[in-house]
Amino acid sequence: MVAVPDTAPARPRRASRVPRRVSAIRVALTGWLGRPLASFHVVLAIFTLLTVLGLVMVLSASPVVSLNTGAGLYTVFKKQLLYVLIGAVLFWVCLRVPLARIRALSPSSIVVGLVLLAVVLTPLGVKSNGAQSWFRLGPISFQPIELCKLALALWGAHVLVTKKAVLHKYRHLLVPVLPVALLMFALVMLQPDLGGTITLGIVLTALLWFAGAPMRLFGALAAGGIAGVALLAVGTTYRLDRVLSFLSPDKDLSGKAFQAQQAKLALADGGFFGRGLGQGPSKWNFLPNIHNDFIFALIGDELGFVGCLAVLGLFAMLAVVGMRIATRNIDPWIRMVAATLTVWLVAQAAINIGYVIGILPVTGITLPLISAGGTSVVVTMMVFGILANCARHEPEAVSALRSQGPGRFGKLMKLPAPDPYQPPKKRKPARPTAPPRGADRRGGVPPRRNVPQAEGRRRAPERQGYSRAGAPQARQKATRGNPRAPKGGRR
Repeated sequence: MVAVPDTAPARPRRASRVPRRVSAIRVALTGWLGRPLASFHVVLAIFTLLTVLGLVMVLSASPVVSLNTGAGLYTVFKKQLLYVLIGAVLFWVCLRVPLARIRALSPSSIVVGLVLLAVVLTPLGVKSNGAQSWFRLGPISFQPIELCKLALALWGAHVLVTKKAVLHKYRHLLVPVLPVALLMFALVMLQPDLGGTITLGIVLTALLWFAGAPMRLFGALAAGGIAGVALLAVGTTYRLDRVLSFLSPDKDLSGKAFQAQQAKLALADGGFFGRGLGQGPSKWNFLPNIHNDFIFALIGDELGFVGCLAVLGLFAMLAVVGMRIATRNIDPWIRMVAATLTVWLVAQAAINIGYVIGILPVTGITLPLISAGGTSVVVTMMVFGILANCARHEPEAVSALRSQGPGRFGKLMKLPAPDPYQPPKKRKPARPTAPPRGADRRGGVPPRRNVPQAEGRRRAPERQGYSRAGAPQARQKATRGNPRAPKGGRR
């Protein structure tokens, strides 16, 4: 028998639906980001997610910490909730107050910050964890360095934008921003507070970077910053132990390197999806201070790699939307403030996550909006309020809010429509005085006008009797006795 070949036509393969879905999602996302208030909504979403995640993780870690202090079971969480409520009110205030008024108040805020940094070094300040950097009013504690960071960002941007035309000169670029910042550094180092010094240096560096300072200046600042950090690290025993344990992590696992080693073990034990919310064993005295500086380790322990990746994604989105707000604004002060505040928050989160995973020495810097804290949480929420206010001042957002109304969220929060940007009026140059009329003092002859050469050439024929109706009379007289002169008048 002869095999008969199958002549049935082959079925066409179905096109993959994955590229179509990806392209559809990309088009939808691009269209949504093109809306006037997209940056504002993204900032609100990041702010809400970080705040909720911080409350959940502090609630998970607070019972053990509260029991160790002998207080109630949820004392730490209640205090954190109180600070979040205070910060939410200040977030709304910073979102509602016009940015022009915030800029006008920045010189006063820097003066108040310097006074508080000086007063905290007196007996009115409270010493905690080896640093005298706190004010205590009953159950509420207050750390002035956090407000000084925000004041330096607002006031420094105000000064640098005002002197924008002369920033190419070093004396205008550095004075008075650098002397005031150095005074702040000195007062903070006297406490001493290593984490506050580092974040204050980040704010100053971001201001000078976005002001267009030359690169050689940053080299000098880096050298001074490294010297200051080394001085603070060597000045106290526990900071020196942190640095030595970072340089040799396997030398003393049960002593100096215990905290950093336990943080790595908590991250490793969490796996991909984690042990489950509230089920992490690292908070049961295995990792000291887990609710504050090392809360990222608790996230890895209970929520796993997925939870850590979500936190990294939120701060990456904050970096992108913060720079988007800075580039889409036309007001130079708003541009510099939005960029500086974004660098501050993202760099602080990067340092915290860096020393938890073991690539940086432990510095005691908190994870913004997630770590338990008082003043740091309140000031961070204020920073988000100013950043959201900057997002509402984008030109397209201003046009939409003034023409279409405040929207649902604006009506709920009673937010006024932002004013459009008005560039400062340029000063008119002084008008030169007219020369005196009449005779000159020397010889009675009026002063001779300095006529340009082109103008003198153009007006010379008119002085010789040039007639626009016919040929010039002077040329006719000059050509009567000249045999080489052309005949017929003009050519």
